Amino acid sequence: MKNKENLFKWLGLLVSSMALAIIIIDTTVLNVSLQEIIKDLKTDLQTMQWIITIYSLVLAALTITGGRLGDLFGRKKMFVFGAALFGVGSFIASISTSAGMLLVGWSLVEGIGAALMLPATASLVVSNFQGKERAIAFGVWGGIAGAASAFGPLLGGWLTSNVSWHWAFRINVVIVLLVLVGSVVIKESFDRKEAHTLDVFGAILSSLSMTAIVYGIIESTTYGWFYAKKLWSIANVEVSFGGLSITAVSILIGLFFLLAFLLWEKRIKKQGRTPLISLSIFRNKQFVAGILVTSIMALGQAGIIFSIPVFLQSVVGLNAFETGKSLLPLSLSTLVVAPLSGVLRKKIATRDLIQFGLLFSIFGIFVLRNQISATTTPSDFIVGLLLLGIGMGLTSSQIANVTLSAVDPNIAGEASGINNTTRQLGSSFGSALIGAVFLGTITLTLINGVKTAADIPDQFRGAIVEQIETSGVNYSSFNSKENSNSPFASKLKTISQVAISEASKKVLVMTLAFNSIALITTGLLPREMSEKRDKVSGISVH
Repeated sequence: MKNKENLFKWLGLLVSSMALAIIIIDTTVLNVSLQEIIKDLKTDLQTMQWIITIYSLVLAALTITGGRLGDLFGRKKMFVFGAALFGVGSFIASISTSAGMLLVGWSLVEGIGAALMLPATASLVVSNFQGKERAIAFGVWGGIAGAASAFGPLLGGWLTSNVSWHWAFRINVVIVLLVLVGSVVIKESFDRKEAHTLDVFGAILSSLSMTAIVYGIIESTTYGWFYAKKLWSIANVEVSFGGLSITAVSILIGLFFLLAFLLWEKRIKKQGRTPLISLSIFRNKQFVAGILVTSIMALGQAGIIFSIPVFLQSVVGLNAFETGKSLLPLSLSTLVVAPLSGVLRKKIATRDLIQFGLLFSIFGIFVLRNQISATTTPSDFIVGLLLLGIGMGLTSSQIANVTLSAVDPNIAGEASGINNTTRQLGSSFGSALIGAVFLGTITLTLINGVKTAADIPDQFRGAIVEQIETSGVNYSSFNSKENSNSPFASKLKTISQVAISEASKKVLVMTLAFNSIALITTGLLPREMSEKRDKVSGISVH
């Protein structure tokens, strides 16, 4: 009987990890397939950016609520309900004939489903495993997550090139069905300490806060961080905030709602009712240190995910599928090392593993940065990607372990929701900041390249510079077929390749800095979780 329960426990881990994988793959598949989706749905890049933005907003706004719902009403129930919603959303997205249908299916329905599933995948690990088994379980969980993020572009590229982007979503439906069938082996768990009532007003305040903050971060590239580059526009109506950008205004509004949320939660607790978040969780130094390291790591990972694929496609000249194949060293090393980290924890302290992982990541990024040039080939990236994959494998699983093992399993869903929300905020901030630096560097380098190019006559130089400054022309324009007949096509392509190379180097330097800050921040973590902590945290509540 005991062996059967143990088997079901590990099978349940694989099922919940599969759910995590499709959430991650879903996002990376969409990024690779953007060009084909835009063409097929007869839409534009700005509309697609909004579809992606709304998905991020839904996920950031509802993840904490999703985690708490799991604590109060059953983590398995929320996991299954979230998976079913995710499947419905995937089906709608798979038959989309317009941008509106894709928005409803992917951004809204899938987004809500993901917000319910995501915290449950980690909280089920916390509630069903303890001690050394939990470290191994988080290794498997992190390995599948890391591999999914790298295999996503490969899968998306192959489907887009050989079948259709619609199949990227249809495969989700099949996997969701497998997850729903497999969920029978997952044991239910929930918070036995609190009344099963949801703090609805707290959920609204939390959602408004996260939505406003993430929206502001995402719009920073377009409108500027503090002073407005241009007036904010909504429904074709321009709105002025006295010179401030919508980014600054939106983040301030978000912080206001966050303060209101914290005051409300304090009041709810004093009244003896169940808050959405137990503020006492932030007195847990190990948990706070864990989410801090997690958010800083997310800042750095955004740079890798953003810059390397763009460089491989725009400078090296690879298509989506070839780009995915070039990233295999990263995915394979992550897939192998993440589960291995759980075994290594028997001999190496958890904090040491995380620090070793960050050192591998830093070294890998340094190698990648030094390999970037206009003559780089995919094979030049193998060593750097292997080192980075080892680093991500060691850190991704064990930082989740050290963070969530710090809390009582009764509030594992709440803690997982907070952890995932801070990661989402870090990733959004990193994408916005790195995206702005990347595009800004490309534009500046393009302009300087055109101004100093001896092969471009002076009478054309001014017009090209003006086009770059006013029309937002970037590297893709200079590499397009429309410009292939230009008398300066070869020179402009060379200039654009240099611009992308320089921008990629700068982004990797920023990524290097974020990972270095994360390494320093790990000093706040305990070197090893005490056996007492593991035993307390590992109490199973079924």
